[in-house]
Amino acid sequence: MTPALAPIVFQHHSFASLDSHLLYSVLSARAQVFVVEQRCQYLDPDGKDLLAQHVLGFERDVLVAYLRILPAGSAYPDAAIGRVLTLPQARGRGVGRALMHEAMRSLFEHGPVALSLSAQAQLVTWYGAMGFEATSEPYDDAGIPHVSMRRVARPL
Repeated sequence: MTPALAPIVFQHHSFASLDSHLLYSVLSARAQVFVVEQRCQYLDPDGKDLLAQHVLGFERDVLVAYLRILPAGSAYPDAAIGRVLTLPQARGRGVGRALMHEAMRSLFEHGPVALSLSAQAQLVTWYGAMGFEATSEPYDDAGIPHVSMRRVARPL
């Protein structure tokens, strides 16, 4: 019998508040999804993690979803969301959408802000359903077509 789905519990961390175990889990998840599964060859530790707010989604104390939020001016003029991932065991259950809503809820606590991101081209419609609009033609990023997207400043 398959165990019942556990609720996803989100945690927000600055880089400094990520202990060694959490940091290892984050870097392992990013390598599993982006480097191994998607076969991207890129330098993941890009220095921006130090500036980021990290949003981690746990199911039964196991990391299943992650993204980072970068402050305005560090990647785009707007605040930016990146490194969005859901691990295979949590896909198809709305975990990624819940993760994005959690990140936007956190960002909008003090009022709406504009957000930017670089979406894999196959996910443009998925991000579009959350209010993001394409702002570029497709371009290559680590061997995968991407599209710049932006969500204007408005509440969820």
